[in-house]
Amino acid sequence: MKKPDARVAHIGIAVANLEEAMAFYRDVLRLEPSSPETADGATIVSLHLGDLEIELMEPMTQDGPVASFLAKRGPGIHHICYRVSDLSSALAECRRRGYQLIDETPRPGTGGRMAAFVHPKATGGILLELTE
Repeated sequence: MKKPDARVAHIGIAVANLEEAMAFYRDVLRLEPSSPETADGATIVSLHLGDLEIELMEPMTQDGPVASFLAKRGPGIHHICYRVSDLSSALAECRRRGYQLIDETPRPGTGGRMAAFVHPKATGGILLELTE
C-alpha cells in the first residue's frame, strides 16, 4: 500500500490571551514559542512539538475568524492543518469531488507558506487547512 504524502502540519488553537495560554506550553512542556506572526486578524505564535506545531491564535480584531470562533465556541481547537505535496492539486481534487472550500485559491499563511481552508460542512464539522 502506498504511503500517503499528507501529514499533520499543525493544530490551530484559538485563545483569548496568548500570554496566559503560552504559560502551560512554556512552563510545563518547556517549549519555546516562535516570534509572533499575524494572519486573518490574529496574532499567532507557533510552538514546535516534534514534527508537529501548535499554533496559538489570539484575535487582534473583533471581526476576524478567530474572534468569531471565540465568541461562538470559546477557546479551543480551531483547525487542523494538513501538509500536502501539491496544494493546487489537492484543491482541484476537492473541487472535483464536490468538497466546499473556503479558499478557492491558496493564500499566504504563517511561516511563508501558502494555505487554503476546507469548509467544516465538507469534513465532518472540522475546519481543515491545507498547506505545502
